[in-house]
Amino acid sequence: MGNKIFISYKYADNHVQPIGMQTIFNHTTARDYVTEIQKLLADDHINKGEKDEEPLAHFKNSTIASKLRDKIWDSSISIVVISKGMKNQFEPESEQWIPWEVAYSLKEHRRGDKVSRSNALLAVVLPDENNSYEYYIQEHSCSKCDATIYQTDTLFNVLAKNMFNIKNSRATYSDCPEHQAGTIYFGEHSYIQSIKWSEFKLFPNIYIDKAIEINNNIDNYQMYKQI
Repeated sequence: MGNKIFISYKYADNHVQPIGMQTIFNHTTARDYVTEIQKLLADDHINKGEKDEEPLAHFKNSTIASKLRDKIWDSSISIVVISKGMKNQFEPESEQWIPWEVAYSLKEHRRGDKVSRSNALLAVVLPDENNSYEYYIQEHSCSKCDATIYQTDTLFNVLAKNMFNIKNSRATYSDCPEHQAGTIYFGEHSYIQSIKWSEFKLFPNIYIDKAIEINNNIDNYQMYKQI
């Protein structure tokens, strides 16, 4: 039996690259990518996220929250779909679903004599409408190193604070004077890994297995579990 996987995403975000024959007249949304992810994982894993045939939008928020708690509680991995328009800048993060789902995924929950541990977490980053990841992932090279810069300030707080959060005693990094950021991290520096969609779709199980491995070593990370 595979892993039980919950997927968190902004349903109607259309700031994404069209899939297949879809065009500007037939908007692709983050939901379409979630459908593709569910297809990729169907043979090896169990989908605990929202399915196309069971949308939750018509329920009251309290009912949605209850259903989501059940789905997350019964999962062991949460995939967060990062898309350019996933964050509403004019609404408190505490009132948006993605940070709530991530925070709930990270906490331990007891039901009777059963405990649901903190989920493994993986961020799958979608290309924007210009087929670019630059809004979040930027590749930079210099004479001393190759560096990937993650624009974590574009993310919800609960995501950003669980990246580059390996405890100092275990951190592996070097100073690079040619990069403005200065510190270049190596190895498993983040509890939440960020993987481009173009890479994830080729080898999804490699990245899921890595998220599980990191989760098994969760004590190595300074975890943040609040919205």
